[in-house]
Amino acid sequence: MTAARRPAPWRPFTSTRYQLAEGARWTADGRLLFVDLLRGDLYRCRAPSTGVQRLLSLGVPLGAAAPAADAGTGWIAAAGDGIALCTTAGRVHWLARPAAGRGRAMRMNDGVCDPAGRFWAGSMEAGAADGAGSLFRTDPDGSVQQVLDGLTVPNGPAFTADGRRLYLADSARGTITRHTVDPATGALAGSEPFVRLAPHEGRPDGMTVDDDANLWVALWGSGQVRCYAPDGRVLRIVAVPTAHPSSVAFGGGLMFVTTARHRLRRPGPWAGAVLARTSTVTAPPACAYTADGL
Repeated sequence: MTAARRPAPWRPFTSTRYQLAEGARWTADGRLLFVDLLRGDLYRCRAPSTGVQRLLSLGVPLGAAAPAADAGTGWIAAAGDGIALCTTAGRVHWLARPAAGRGRAMRMNDGVCDPAGRFWAGSMEAGAADGAGSLFRTDPDGSVQQVLDGLTVPNGPAFTADGRRLYLADSARGTITRHTVDPATGALAGSEPFVRLAPHEGRPDGMTVDDDANLWVALWGSGQVRCYAPDGRVLRIVAVPTAHPSSVAFGGGLMFVTTARHRLRRPGPWAGAVLARTSTVTAPPACAYTADGL
């Protein structure tokens, strides 16, 4: 009988432990992007890790960032109460502040670009008030549209490679929904429940879709990442050595998971680490924001 192969061990990919590492994205140039959300910092590092470069320090919570197709622009970010273009020189141009002026303490949360180059990001109330959050779409002309409301903690927008399916988690409600998208316009044409998690299973956080169209979900509070088939079946459960995994990405022959010290009374040695281990799973690199003459 052949012995079962042991899973590859997790190793810290960076030496620093972050308060709330989030938004892991593998980019086409072979680098890992991630944020320290509460500090408002954006980081980049290569695989194998040769040190971490801090790219931005915005001074407001930074939910997520995506590369921009225009290298001089740098990144598009869901930060504070709005959406901003951030240059490599550190200049910040706010496109809109859709979470401002609502009579609540609102902030942006997770976000990602779709294959057509649009940036999608959620907003939430600072105390996670039920139904106060929304999902916004930033089009190539820089306009920002609200496409969903009544959300609580929208997280992990993730697209299939053809841009026709959007997965969206609501962490507070323990749900993941799947939406049909018109890839030409970005309009949502329908939605359906995909997964509902019991409280003991953790809360769905950052997500990504692999090259086999399977959805990988970091489960906050459970120390797990789960892989779901397109029909909703659980294909794999990957244990993570700390309670709060927050996002997942694949690239360079590695699986990456960001984690958090946030809301842990006794954070262990792995809490807040960016973790990596070898993996045969592959996924498309992060899509870039394509600005139209901005």
